[in-house]
Parts: sequence; structure tokens; C-alpha cells
Amino acid sequence: MQERAHIAGVGMVPFTKPGAGDPYDVMGEQAARAALANAGIDYRLVEQAYAGYVYGDSTSGQAALYGLGQTGIPIVNVNNNCSTGSSALWLARQAVESGVAECVLALGFEQMNKGALPIVWGDRTNPLARSFDTMSAVQGRDEQAPWAAEFFGGAGAEYARRYGTAAETFARISVKSRRHAAHNPHAVFRTPVTVAEVLASPHIHGPLTRLQCCPPTCGAAAAVVCSFRFAKRHGLRTARIRAQALTTDTTSSFEDRDMMKLVGYDMTRAAARAVYESAGVGPEDIRVAELHDCFTANELISYEAVGLTAEGTAEKFVMDGDNTYGGRVVTNPSGGLLSKGHPLGATGLAQCAELVWQLRGQAGVRQVEDVDLALQHNIGLGGACVVTLYERAF
Repeated sequence: MQERAHIAGVGMVPFTKPGAGDPYDVMGEQAARAALANAGIDYRLVEQAYAGYVYGDSTSGQAALYGLGQTGIPIVNVNNNCSTGSSALWLARQAVESGVAECVLALGFEQMNKGALPIVWGDRTNPLARSFDTMSAVQGRDEQAPWAAEFFGGAGAEYARRYGTAAETFARISVKSRRHAAHNPHAVFRTPVTVAEVLASPHIHGPLTRLQCCPPTCGAAAAVVCSFRFAKRHGLRTARIRAQALTTDTTSSFEDRDMMKLVGYDMTRAAARAVYESAGVGPEDIRVAELHDCFTANELISYEAVGLTAEGTAEKFVMDGDNTYGGRVVTNPSGGLLSKGHPLGATGLAQCAELVWQLRGQAGVRQVEDVDLALQHNIGLGGACVVTLYERAF
């Protein structure tokens, strides 16, 4: 039986608005130091590192980690769009579980600019060209909306047409997000909002208003991944990665002319099913989850894609309060991307940090009761989806 990887330490810096925080290399170093301190080990014990970011020059990972020391270890730079942080974690897990290394660092960071995500390179093929062509054929283009909101707002609009979902339902997800973030000192937006305020904010695209869109954010997060033997040898308290899957698009993303599938519904469903099958558990066993809520529409769609509620029942799931404390599964206790923030390269590892704290009983006011399993969902257009199941270890 393959030995599962353990998370021995996690760390992150408080997320900030663009221009309000430190440069990427400083944030990255701080998050890595926090994870090592949380684990209680020295950087000299780390045998490999995977550093994730989306907007940055090559070898930015080295720039962030050299502040910890120049130990000569392999440092691999990772870019998988918004799932970059979890992709770095996926690589670190594989290194440990294969026996290649006993202690590996996964790091993610992003130093973002104000405003919507840009298309940076105009002189070469856009890697999202197939996605843009499909979106244009399905729903046309909205030149007034940010391109990411076109995708996810379009998916939300398609879901609403299919199931008759009210605008208020999407808005309630933002309200829940802010309520959770109010207790997270790492979150950017901690002030509560009402449904009326969310709906009254400027319209962006489809069912989305401004308060239903994640903000551009700067930040960093990290995790120390190790073997069971390493953890025992050094007396470390860990959480265990019970199962993990990384999926990319299949033909259904583009050929089915379905906006929900275009933004990753089928990728998510495939990854979640692989994780449940590998772990021998089902979505009914999950009590806490961090979902990729870059927009309220994607959180709503993801409830069903990962199996937390049956197809077509996400509105009831929201309205019954089954997505928050006192309900069936607490989704995004951190405040999620909507309120904690979404520094692209750091997001997946920030989700990891929150769930490890939950499993250790260290989440403070955000703590969910009786947590033995925790589910993480991180997705990037273009595309890649990582679903990870963590469990309490020792």
C-alpha cells in the first residue's frame, strides 16, 4: 500500500489589496518561514521545493526561497492558472509518496495589479483561445465585462435558466462569505454585507454584481509536505492527504456547448469522483470544504460538481443554510476567494492552510465541530482542477 503524504506545517501572510503589501519575494519568504515554523523544522531539512505563481518572471520561486538560504535543492516553478498553488502541492505530494524525497515545500504567491485580470501577451496564441471561441459561439461576447466574469457569469446564467435560480440565491453566497471572513485575520474583506447591498452593487455579467466577484489580491501561502517516517522521526503533528486528483479538460468542455462545463464542471466532477473512490468515502462524509469561489456562480455550481448536493438542488442547499455553520457542510470557513482574496498562485495553498487548521482544531472562532475529513477544490481555466481530501492524522 502506497504511503500517504502528510502536511506537517502550513503558513500564510495576510492577503492585501494590490499595492498595500510587500513584494512577492518577501511575501513568499514569509509564508515559507511561517510553514516551517508551524512544522517546527529547519529549511535545511527540505529536499525539494515547488513554487507557484501566475504573473511573474521565470525563477521567481528561487527569488522567494533564497531568502531562507541557498541550500542547492531543486526548486521547480509552477504555473497552472488559478489552480497553481494546488498544482504545486500535487507535485510535492507525488515527490513524497514516490519516495524520491521525505520533506518537500510547496509555496504559492502572487503580486497582482489593480483591476480585472489582463491578457498579458498580445503577440502569441492565447492558451485560452479554445475557451474564448467556445464562449463566443455559445453566448457571444460582452465587451463591457471582464473576461473572467464573462465565463463564470455565463455559467451562472446558464444554471439559473436551467433550474430557475433566483438572483438572491447567488447574493446569499457573498453574504455567507463575508460572515465567515469576519473571523479570519488573513482575509481582505471582513465587513459584513447584506443581500440588498450585494444586489445593489454594480452589475458585471449574468447574475453577477461586483460584490459577487473575487478581488485582485496579493499574498502567499505554503505547506510542508513530508512522509510518515519523517514526521515520526521529528515528532511532528500532521494532517494527512487521504486522496488527491488533478484533472484537465476533456472534449465535453468544448463540444457540449455548455457554459458550466466550459468553466470546469466536468473537470471538477471527475476529480471529486476519483478522490472519493480512492479514499473510500463519499461527499456525505464531508463536514468542511474550501471551494473555488472566484465568483458566487462558481461556488454554487461547485456544490453539485463535488457532490455536496444533488444536481439541480444548489438553491435549496443555500436557502436551507446547509453551506454554513449549523448546516450540513461548512463551505469556505476562511471566507473563500470572494472575501479572503484570490492571489492566484497562493490560493490553493491558502485553502490547504485553512483545512489543516480545521483538522488540528486550530481555526479559532471559525472552527467546525467534529472535523475528521476536509475537502479542497481549486480550479483554473485553461484548464486544471485539483481536488484534495485531507484527514486528521496525529
